[in-house]
Amino acid sequence: MSAAATLARQGSPLREFWRGYSKSRVAVAALILLLLILAVAIGAPLISPQDPYDLKQLDIMDSKLAPGEKSATGGLYLLGTDDQGRDMLSAIFYGLRISLGVGVMSTVVALAIGIVVGLISAYAGGWTDALIMRLVDLQLSFPAILIALILLAITGQGVDKIIIALIAVQWAYYARTVRGAALVEKRKEYVDAAICLGYNPVRIVLRHIMPNVLPPLIVVATVQVAHAIALEATLSFLGLGMPITSPSLGLLISNGFTHLLSGKYWISFFPGIALLVTIVAINLVGDQLRDVLNPRLK
Repeated sequence: MSAAATLARQGSPLREFWRGYSKSRVAVAALILLLLILAVAIGAPLISPQDPYDLKQLDIMDSKLAPGEKSATGGLYLLGTDDQGRDMLSAIFYGLRISLGVGVMSTVVALAIGIVVGLISAYAGGWTDALIMRLVDLQLSFPAILIALILLAITGQGVDKIIIALIAVQWAYYARTVRGAALVEKRKEYVDAAICLGYNPVRIVLRHIMPNVLPPLIVVATVQVAHAIALEATLSFLGLGMPITSPSLGLLISNGFTHLLSGKYWISFFPGIALLVTIVAINLVGDQLRDVLNPRLK
């Protein structure tokens, strides 16, 4: 049998990946749900009935309307309104946009930093490796929320501030994961062959070692996105995350928390459901990616 026939029979890597991923119907449903959430977040300005940031569209007379009630002008609020008269459905769409944007952006930057630090630590070895890993151990010894609280207390509120805080919290996880995977790859024969051929260390790291440590990183990054979103929601709920002018899901939950005992449950309930569904969908996708990309399970 020729090589072309063998490849055609085996299928493309993408097809093989989907064949393994689609074995779990729950994971497929979670992926579809996550793609729908991403579409809603990206298209929030186009599909939202109201712009919750535009004060001209808000009417204080429409505050705390129950789900399904209509405003004085005849507008229907499917999920009700908050104490400022904002449509909760529109606020959730925009809140998803902010929460996902902060989570993904902080994860991507932290991943890049972790890859660089982890590869340098693994390939250099010696005192460089020991120094970097002690710094990583020092950071991981503190709770993530404590580090984020300290940084936000110093720098203040803002989207950029909370992204910096989340990056500072996450990079150590990636650095340790990259170092462990890179040390395994460093001991393999293809790296010894590249060294004997006189390849530049940068070329060896970037073209030979790094591509082989990416699969476990994809899994870690997927789960860490959910962790970053949850941490941002916690910080916003405590009043140290997003400013009032840029309400994320955590801040929406915080705004309605004081009204729970008065029966205005929807102000916190629906943003909480949106946050829960988003985190669960990301975690389910991450768990299936771990099963598919982990060669030890095959």
